[in-house]
Amino acid sequence: MTVFVHGGGFVFGGLESHDRLCRRLALLAGTAVLAVDYRLAPEHPAPAAVDDVMRALEWVASRPKELGQLLPGTGLAGDSAGGLIAYLAACGLAGTPALPDVLFLAYPNADLSLSLQSVSEKGEGWGLSVQDLAFYIAQWVPDASLLGKFSPVEVARAQPLPVRTLLATAGHDPLRDEGKLLAEELARGGTDVEYRPHPDLVHGFLTLDAVSPAARHAGDSLLAAYGSLLSHTAMLRRDRNAPPDAPNGAT
Repeated sequence: MTVFVHGGGFVFGGLESHDRLCRRLALLAGTAVLAVDYRLAPEHPAPAAVDDVMRALEWVASRPKELGQLLPGTGLAGDSAGGLIAYLAACGLAGTPALPDVLFLAYPNADLSLSLQSVSEKGEGWGLSVQDLAFYIAQWVPDASLLGKFSPVEVARAQPLPVRTLLATAGHDPLRDEGKLLAEELARGGTDVEYRPHPDLVHGFLTLDAVSPAARHAGDSLLAAYGSLLSHTAMLRRDRNAPPDAPNGAT
């Protein structure tokens, strides 16, 4: 099972905007997908969306009958702003049974201060402008003094996250450097991180498969890699939790 958190700058997007991506995720990663229609800013500023995703993960962890029979293992995936929300939700569930086994972050927002070099290098002309980013962030965190509290790079420095993580960035993306920095901070804190840069692609390439063969190929590879990581991690956990063989043939 994968709980999916859509992007959209904290202020737009939903089940319909990412329906195609969720279908590709289910097909290529071999996982059931539960997409969270979380509350949006500005009507619902931070941490409303994080709280919604945490509640969804807690519900999945309770194995409700509505979900039917599921393969073992729970993943948490998000793109762009959804990646930030997913990361903070995982941090909020650390030490609980609802903590996911694998975290998949695609070109996530990670530094709400917008202070890294790629913001100025790629902030215009590549589909996601720095002006739009600043607007989205201000809607979700109106109090600028709280930006660090909701910035994954800052959170990662203070709180290690024991969740295997796949993190992807795009080269022509103002969020490129903060995604890379988050991967580095996670690794420094002991998280098992696989970092996958895509130097020739733009922000949002997972939803550009219908218009760009390069985006489709990269997305297919990334989604399949996530599925393999989730399956492998779930298998390892199952083996660790299996009861030891009974001695002398006893049952």
